[in-house]
Amino acid sequence: MILGYESTRMEQIDSYSCMVGGLPVERQWPWEYKAGFSPADVIEEYTRPCRMVRDSAQVIYPPLSGLEKVEFKGIGTLEAFHTDGLRTLLKTMKIPNMKEKTLRYPGHVALMEILSAAGFFNKEKVRIGDQSLSPLEMTSAVLFPQWKMRPDEADFTVMRVAIAGRSGGNEVQRVFELFDQFDWKTRTTSMARTTGYTCSAVVRILAEGAVPRRGIVAPEHLGQMDGLFARVRDFLASRGVKLSGDL
Repeated sequence: MILGYESTRMEQIDSYSCMVGGLPVERQWPWEYKAGFSPADVIEEYTRPCRMVRDSAQVIYPPLSGLEKVEFKGIGTLEAFHTDGLRTLLKTMKIPNMKEKTLRYPGHVALMEILSAAGFFNKEKVRIGDQSLSPLEMTSAVLFPQWKMRPDEADFTVMRVAIAGRSGGNEVQRVFELFDQFDWKTRTTSMARTTGYTCSAVVRILAEGAVPRRGIVAPEHLGQMDGLFARVRDFLASRGVKLSGDL
């Protein structure tokens, strides 16, 4: 939605980058991670080829590649790595350079690379005694309970979106950041707040008949519609989910 909104304000967009992740406040060995959404989808992020756009051509990077250290105020150092998160943007936005990365505590990627290299994410079934199962099924059965968040476990969500191009005849780069934390009053995870409240805002807009487009409407399409992104942003802000940047 941010990118769609910016595409209506800028004459030209040359690059788009999104880094985002949900993490537990308390770092626990060995994973230093808890799944704020489906653990199966988390493992998909570690195994699915990553589609990006470079010099106007779609390219594919290996999962867990492109590792870099990123600093966030109030959090410290996190690591970012390629994931297949552009999705509809690959078809809807004609931007020469686009990438998406997931954020984790430093060291997490190395652990996932070991599991991947050792075959623990393989989907091909193997026979063990009179049972047949894949290494991925076994790995999932072991990891999912360890990655499950406790009811009293706090999490946070962090995101950084950077968009570069031309506006008003000048070269510009706009950076938007979000940092949200577990709500102790309502016992709501940050991942639920940032995703669920966004969905709730859009449902309200749809119920009012304020979305003129029919059929499949991608989030970036909503961002391009007059006034809709501002309404979603204000809805989130009223619940304490605040996005910073030149909006």
